[in-house]
Formats: sequence, C-alpha cells, structure tokens
Amino acid sequence: MDNRDAVSAFLRSRRDKISPEQAGLPTYGQRRVPGLRRGEVAALAGVSVEYYTRLERGNLGGVSDSVLDALAQALRLGDTERMYLYDLARAAGPAPGTRARRREVRPTARTAVRPSVARIVEGMPELPAYVMNNRLDTLAANPLGRALYSEMYADPACGGNVARFAFLNAAARRFYADWERMARFAVGALRVEAGKNPYDRELSNLIGELSTRSDAFRVMWGSHDVHVFRDSTKRLRHPLVGDLELDQETMSLPDESGLSVVVYSAPPGTAAEDGLKLLSSWSAPTGQERDAESTSEPSARQP
Repeated sequence: MDNRDAVSAFLRSRRDKISPEQAGLPTYGQRRVPGLRRGEVAALAGVSVEYYTRLERGNLGGVSDSVLDALAQALRLGDTERMYLYDLARAAGPAPGTRARRREVRPTARTAVRPSVARIVEGMPELPAYVMNNRLDTLAANPLGRALYSEMYADPACGGNVARFAFLNAAARRFYADWERMARFAVGALRVEAGKNPYDRELSNLIGELSTRSDAFRVMWGSHDVHVFRDSTKRLRHPLVGDLELDQETMSLPDESGLSVVVYSAPPGTAAEDGLKLLSSWSAPTGQERDAESTSEPSARQP
C-alpha cells in the first residue's frame, strides 16, 4: 500500500498549523500561506529545501531517525504525532535504527479475547468495563458496560464499534455531552492505527464506510489529527439514569494483540456514583436468569 498521500497531507497539515512567530522566525510583508513555508521548515530541520520538498511529496522511504527527529522538532509534533510520523516512515519502507527493530502488528479480523482478560472484565461488576481493539470494536463487555452503552448495542448496524455509533447513530450526539471532542478523539485514534497498520483490510473498510456515510467524519479525517486513548473524563447522558461524569482509564494489554481494557468509574459520593449504582441494579440478571444460568451447566458446579 502506497502511503504517500497520507504522508504528504500530514506534513502539510502540521506545517500549516505553525506560525513563523511560534517558530521564532522573522516575518516580512504579506504571506500567502497560513503557516510555515517549505523553506522555513527545511531550515528549522537542518535539511535542504529540495530534500524537504521530496519528503512532503510523500517519500519517507529510507529516511533516517535523525532526520525524522529533526522534522518532528521543526514541526513541533507532540508525542502521538511523532509516533505517527515514525509509523508512516516505517510503512513507507525499510529504514535503519529503532524503526527497523519495531515489529509490525497486523491484527486479524477479530482478535480473540483471552479467557483471563474476560474474567477480569466480568470481575468488576460495579464498574462499566469492556475490551476494545485498535479499530474501536468492543469485543467483550461486562453487564454494566453493556448497560452503559445500551443504545450502541441495541443498534445492529453499529456492530459494537464505537466510531460507527458516534457517527452513524443519531442517539450518540445526545449520549456524548462532548460529542465533537469524543468524535475527534475517535477519528484521531483510527488515524494512528491506519499509520501503524496500513494493510489492515477491516480498518480500511471501516474508514471507507464512515467517510462515505458521514460528512462529519470525512471533514475530521481530513484534518489529519492523531490521538491515543489514555485517561480522560467522559460526560454522558444515559437514557435511563441521566447525566454521568465518569473517569475513563484505558489500559493496553502487554502483548501484540492491540487490545485494551477500558474501565469507567465515578468519584465516591457523586451523583455519577449513584447513577452507576442505579444502572447496575437495572442491568443485574433477574432471578429467572440466574436460575437459567445455574441449570445450563450443571456438571460444572458438581463437586
């Protein structure tokens, strides 16, 4: 897969975001570009204008780590943007240094959730929790997690995918109190994954589907911003329990599966904690369901 277009658009978008004043450069007269000129970026990175022009045309194959570092510094890239630039360079072709030692992870269509990880998620009944892959598919969730995202799970067209829910289900704009912020984070996370695994067919299909069906996604995708889910505060409006302000923690599994465990919690003594307790009681299995579970596998419970 040729990633020249992605490389070119990313470098141009970062260059356009930096003013000469931010870069510590003098300005003279009227400028016809919103940010830095190519020659200014080249000077800041310590390379020739011709060489930087070749890079911005999408040719990152064989670029050294030192040049990438200088380019990242000149463009004032954050940690996630720097990682994305390295992923783009790695995908463009073999290179020396740390990029050559990184092992590429190409997830299968549906990475299996290990039983031990599923038990961890199920073992937190008072906290909404689920397992998510880098395409934002929720592969496993505990009852409270499914109750929290009940509108997503009720829509078969979402397929348990957070990005599909955010952009293709009208309920998401009410559910996420900060919908635009969450949507941009989702797009940025998919952009990072596209740079890391350009041969992931399911990811390409998802991006194509969202680009075709959602104008908002198409515009955000064109910004070339990148994001990695870590910790954050989510403001949600649940259809049953109302407003919830929850802390989100995302913990990547220490393997090459690309899976993460996402857990929501509420500070003690808050309205959000009361809301989760109410949602937990609503999502708890009934007596009939517990009896059905206890009789479905009798041999497993015999001493």
